[in-house]
Amino acid sequence: MYQAGGTIKDLLTKVEQHDYILPAIQREFVWKPEQICQLFDSLLQGYPFGTFLFWKIKSTHQREYQFYDFMRHYHQRDRVHCEKLELIGEQDRVAVLDGQQRMTALNIGLRGSYSWKTQGKWWSSPDAFIERRLYLNLLVAGEVEGGARYDFRFLSEEEAARQDHEHHWFLVSRIMVTDIDELTDELDEIELDKESRKLARNTLRLLHRTIHDQDKISYYEESEQSLEKVLNIFIRMNSGGTALSYSDLLLSIAVAQWSKLDAREEIHKLVDELNQIGDGFSFSKDLVLKAGLMLCDIGSVGFKVENFSKENMAKLEENWEPIRKALQLAVNLLASFGFNGYNLGADSALLPIAYYLFRRELGDSYLTRSEYAADRQDLRGWLIRSVLKQSGIWGSGLDTLLTTLRSKIKEHGQHGFPLTEINTAMTERGKSLRFEEEELQTLVELDYGNRRTFALLSLLFPGHDFSRHFHVDHIFPKGRFTRAQLKKAGISDEGQIDEWCQMANCLPNLQLLEGSLNNEKREKLPHEWYAMMWPDPAARANHLQLQAINTLPESLLGFAEFYQERRETLLGRLRHVLQTPQV
Repeated sequence: MYQAGGTIKDLLTKVEQHDYILPAIQREFVWKPEQICQLFDSLLQGYPFGTFLFWKIKSTHQREYQFYDFMRHYHQRDRVHCEKLELIGEQDRVAVLDGQQRMTALNIGLRGSYSWKTQGKWWSSPDAFIERRLYLNLLVAGEVEGGARYDFRFLSEEEAARQDHEHHWFLVSRIMVTDIDELTDELDEIELDKESRKLARNTLRLLHRTIHDQDKISYYEESEQSLEKVLNIFIRMNSGGTALSYSDLLLSIAVAQWSKLDAREEIHKLVDELNQIGDGFSFSKDLVLKAGLMLCDIGSVGFKVENFSKENMAKLEENWEPIRKALQLAVNLLASFGFNGYNLGADSALLPIAYYLFRRELGDSYLTRSEYAADRQDLRGWLIRSVLKQSGIWGSGLDTLLTTLRSKIKEHGQHGFPLTEINTAMTERGKSLRFEEEELQTLVELDYGNRRTFALLSLLFPGHDFSRHFHVDHIFPKGRFTRAQLKKAGISDEGQIDEWCQMANCLPNLQLLEGSLNNEKREKLPHEWYAMMWPDPAARANHLQLQAINTLPESLLGFAEFYQERRETLLGRLRHVLQTPQV
């Protein structure tokens, strides 16, 4: 049930006394000066102020979280973050879950200032940011602009001193501390006509009543001490603006609890670094945050409040540098396998690999040294199998799976990637990496645009240096499979044309080709291109065999026969590779 919360003066007194505080889950203050002016105009016009959502925190729970003070003197360059609070005393306090922007706007307007960069000044210049306070022109009460009736503005002291018969600038913060009769008496000392003096007095008294006398505040108070519940309430209350995720809020808690590093800056910077590796990835801050939980052996790897305790976040901060290096090494390893943001398809697959590298304290030499070659191949094979699985290895039950894999790596991964133990554990949880015949029949006809196609081809044809930008390429050029081209080649049946157009995009007509070669190939028929690239018949025959091409027709009319023959060859290879247990 909503409750009456008193006057604006009462509200800001509690802000000043730190009875009202901001939890770490709150974002920064983002209102512009004109928005603050609009808020004060709405108040004087008697418009509804809106309700607040408060969270009453008992003194016994306050040390579990970090809290912040409300912004009072905003400075666009030097003071955009709220200051941390070290709470003193044993009284209960109220954290503001919804209404921060409005309360901060009131605090700045009635108790503080707003400094923004002056146009034409250098950002680094000391005089670029002039302190401006909120003023009200007492000689205006009517239509101003944009539906406003009262002329509120943020002015410098010099600007406010420019008074004339149309402008009498009153410093709004004085209404908080000076008696109203004293303020109105001051108007008698100013040369004003009778109507202007009456207007100024009425406007001033309306401002005073609005701040001191009218019960403007209403609120709903949540007294549950579980942060889990409070976070869910907070997400619902803020769903109308920029989407807030549960992990956004937990990241804010991590930010508040790191003492030496800026968690938000470090995590965002690392995300950018990871995504620039190789051909580029699309990892999120959520993944990096989960990686922190996993690599630090925190809880169940899930985004749960208990995993973000001060003790756990201190552990995360302490281990941040080796965590960062392990993630960078893991992403470089994925790039060396030919993966990128498009064809990886399962970002969470990075996490067990990063944990393994982290536990063994492996460095960049792992990427190239021959002593690790077999281990790299084991990792690569396991990764590809997990990406190929349609059943969703990295979907439902992810946190449970990650916790299990972490346990197996921790127990058995001291000298090499523990394939046997990991595969057994995954099978026991219904996430086997063994493929049934039905799955193979689907895989052998993956199409050109499928995110898994690269992974499948790289498993079938492993002898490439995948760090050299290999692409999925058509053997018979895609450009040959238009209605006009096929009819020109002698295919007239419409049903056959549709079928061939579809077949041209499927796995039996696909190969991996290095980028530079792909550009040279263009629209050449395969027998022409292979003859040009491998003039020696023996070398050409050997290459074609490696590509699972047994015969190569010299015209487009032989495509269907070529397709079916290569399909059976690839299916045989898939049975051998994917139905044989990986040990």
